Amino acid sequence: MHKSRTRMGCTAFVAVALAVLGLAGSASAKLVGEFTKFQQCPWTNAEAKKCLYSLTEGGKVILGNKEVPIVKPVTLQGAFGKPVERISPFIEATNKVTLSKTSEEVPGGLLGIVPPAGSSPLVKALSKFFFDNALTGVNATLELAKPASEIKISELNLAEEAEVALKLPVMVHLENPFLGKSCFVGSSSSPITLELTSGETSPSSPNSPISGKAGAFEFLEEGRVLQLSGNELVDNKWSAPAASGCGGILGFLVNPIINAQLGTTTKGHNTAILKNTIDIATAAAVKKNNEEHP
Repeated sequence: MHKSRTRMGCTAFVAVALAVLGLAGSASAKLVGEFTKFQQCPWTNAEAKKCLYSLTEGGKVILGNKEVPIVKPVTLQGAFGKPVERISPFIEATNKVTLSKTSEEVPGGLLGIVPPAGSSPLVKALSKFFFDNALTGVNATLELAKPASEIKISELNLAEEAEVALKLPVMVHLENPFLGKSCFVGSSSSPITLELTSGETSPSSPNSPISGKAGAFEFLEEGRVLQLSGNELVDNKWSAPAASGCGGILGFLVNPIINAQLGTTTKGHNTAILKNTIDIATAAAVKKNNEEHP
């Protein structure tokens, strides 16, 4: 009971913090320090109400049999508009890089060979040399499959740790000399739709429920930037289509091999865990700072 009251109190506090942030845009601020993160925010767009900069620095994506740890930071940036029934439309970043195309190494590479747990450093080094080299190593890149306007975000759901906080239509680009340049899982016509939550999921079997968290919040830059650190957004109820476009003219041979490596990618067999630091500021505050410090 005490834990429940504590969580309710924290949720209410975060919700209030988000609301207060919405009133902070008229105050003076500087486009330096924490505000530099919003350089690509489309604050001149009349529909933009708040700027967002989210840095994913950890977590993992499990696609069927393949688990890809997030090692290199991935950026989601842009702005979002006035919410309608708790959901806000997203507006793409001014440099068009709303979701950074960050390649992550697929453990085991093309052959899917991973050294057993507890292996010696020598065994791991030899495995990487033979199976994760320039020819057999594979990189996976999460890319937007739809225009940025198809992204949806909910501040309230994020704060309350309930329902969908971020809806993200994506596809996975698999890169390797043997696979060619057009090997994807998902596409613009058949995207992977992540419905990420800071709360608890309700996946299909064999997956079990997992929980995210809103994270700890802090006001920066004299209360004009809200930062959520230790944020975790999760989804393990999504499905993914079969890989396609792999191997070029040899696709009729390569695509089945890749899909056999991935295994089952229907609902209940995939997971996304994103560990983030999220910064939010009003578009009005960013605009004012820009005007004061051109």
